[in-house]
Parts: sequence; structure tokens; C-alpha cells
Amino acid sequence: MKNKKIEYPANKILLLDGAMGTAIQTLSLTETDFRGNKFKDHPIDLKGNNDLLSITQSKHIIKIHEDYLEAGADIIETNTFNANGISMSDYKLEDFVYELNLSSARLASSATAKFSKPDKPRYVAGSIGPSGKTLSMSPDVEDPGFRAITFDQMRLAYKPQIEGLIDGGADLLMVETVFDTLNAKAVLIAINEVFEEKQIKLPIMLSVTIVDSSGRTLSGQTLEAFFYSIKHFDLFSIGINCSLGAKEIFPYVKQLSELAPIKISLHPNAGLPNQFGDYDESPEVMAKYIEEILEHNLVNIVGGCCGTTPKHIEKISKLIETKKARILPKPKKETVLSGLEILKIDKINNFINIGERTNIFGSKKFARLIKEEKYEKALSIARSQIS
Repeated sequence: MKNKKIEYPANKILLLDGAMGTAIQTLSLTETDFRGNKFKDHPIDLKGNNDLLSITQSKHIIKIHEDYLEAGADIIETNTFNANGISMSDYKLEDFVYELNLSSARLASSATAKFSKPDKPRYVAGSIGPSGKTLSMSPDVEDPGFRAITFDQMRLAYKPQIEGLIDGGADLLMVETVFDTLNAKAVLIAINEVFEEKQIKLPIMLSVTIVDSSGRTLSGQTLEAFFYSIKHFDLFSIGINCSLGAKEIFPYVKQLSELAPIKISLHPNAGLPNQFGDYDESPEVMAKYIEEILEHNLVNIVGGCCGTTPKHIEKISKLIETKKARILPKPKKETVLSGLEILKIDKINNFINIGERTNIFGSKKFARLIKEEKYEKALSIARSQIS
């Protein structure tokens, strides 16, 4: 199997680019622009489908990539945040997922090839965002057990995106803005399946979003529980993006930095959104908050999310020239179980009473349900054991 690697000094902080959507909004593109010639007769409106611009307005996407590279970015993200089968079905474009990702990765690769130098190589991260569906929560408040999609449906829906990104020349893959851990697991499994099929392996970045000062994901997990839920995957980095501004996100990136024995990434918003949903934090102000994080040696990779521009990235680029990357801690040998919160089994908490009936050797009914893959019914037995 061929392994792609990201080559850089261990003490260097890598710089991500900023927001693609923010840059696209400044172009004031019309419905006709989004359609281009290829989709001029498409039956539904396409304005707002930013990923489509990699095909219909490629010159604009290349210009955005080049602006971030000029600002100093080491890694640029492909214009594919919503280019998965689930999100594209909203536009009746699910048959174009592979082509969208292939085109986007090629555009980004052409930009990095132009700017890369022996002493400063540039890399392409294939952006894999969340879909509008969730595996952990029901969209129907009157039916908590209902799910709009199955795990396997989600896993399969992401495979054409992953294939397109790899074939287009992505150097690594970034599963970002994770709000549901189960969704992320479906994507990570899909990635590993594609790796096996193509006999190639790329570094994987994973980045979660927390909804507010509670420090939890949208599906209710604490940041600590999220980490232990996914730590068994072979990841290049784990991090936080979107969520909050750099000022508000400090305690959470600090917590993650203390937990993870791998690289930490951070690309926050340009502050909190105003009443119109816009982000007003200037490059100077955002850089000030980022500097505090860098001074505490909490990250290995830093950049910007919603509202950030090449000017924001340029300010951060100047900051990291004098800062050193976080030193990776040694992995801990521990037993930690993860749900919405964690359960740690150690010398202090070493007697754990579990539900006796959730045991394939102690319950014939439970064993039968597991063998028949009736996991929801098996789960109901587990729920009944909770006192």
C-alpha cells in the first residue's frame, strides 16, 4: 500500500487556509453563474451550491486558493465541504459527486504546485463536511427512535467523494465540522475502505465542532467523550473548528491538547456571529487571541473557519514564524468507555456493575437479537438495565 506523507519540521506549526464560503460570498454570483453551461437546463435552482463552482466557475475557486497560498497557508482545503451524496441530493446532483470532488482536488493541486518550494511545500486537504442528516438523533420529536438514514447508507454515500478527492490529487483528507460522532465513524470507515480498495493511504485530519459554552457536540457528547470515541482510528490530527471564536475556544483546545497523543488542529471562526449571521472579528483581533493559544503551545496546525479571509491568515502566518508547535505527549494506557460522557476504569473506580442481561452468554434473548443484527431491540434491553 502506498502511503502519502506530509513532510515538515516537527517544531513547525502548519498553517491552514481560511473560509471558502466567505470568499465566495464576496463574488455576488448569480443563478446563471452557478449553473454555467453544464447545468444550464438543470430542473431546480443551484444558487448557493458553492461546491458546484469547482466545475462551473473554476477560475474563481483557483483565485481563492491562490489568495490563501499567497497569505502563507501550508495547507489549502478543497471546495468540497458539502460535496457528498446526501447533501448533493438536495440539488438532485448526487450523480455528480465523484466529478465534483475530482475537479475540486485538481484545482487545489494545481494551485499548490504553483506555490510549492523545496523549503515550503504546500498541501491539499480534501474537505469532507457533515451532511444535513444525523445518525444519533431523530428528526421527529414524536418518534425518538426514528432515523432518517442508516449507518451503511451514510457510509456508502461518502465513498464517491473520498474516491474523487484521492483521484484528484489530495495529499490528506479532512473530516471536519463533526457534530455527530456516529456520522464521523461512518465517514472514517468509508475512508479506510477506499484506502484498501485503492491500495493507498493518506493522512486523516478530524475536526469537531462544539455548539456553545457547554463544550458539547450537537449530539450531546462532551469533548472528552468525543475524543475517546474516535481515538482508535489512525489519525494524523484531531482538532476543533467552526464552533466559536478563538477567544471562546481556548479552554476547549486546551482540554483536547491535554488528552490527545497526536497533533492538534484549530481553525475557529472570526469571532461570534452578529445578529445578521456575519463575522466581524478583524484580522488583528483574531490574531491576538490566536497568539495566546500559540504561547501556551497547544496546537500543531492552525487556520481559520467562518468569516476568516486571506488577511486573517496572513496575520496568523506572521505569528507562527516565532512560535513552536506543541510537543506530543506519550499515549496513556487506560480503559475508558465513552457515551455522552466518559466512564474511566482505574484503581480508584475499579468495580463496575453492568447490566447482566446485556450479555450474549447470560441472556439467550440478547444473544439471539445480536446474531439476527436486531441492534435496536438489543439496545432496548440495555436501556431497561439503567437504574
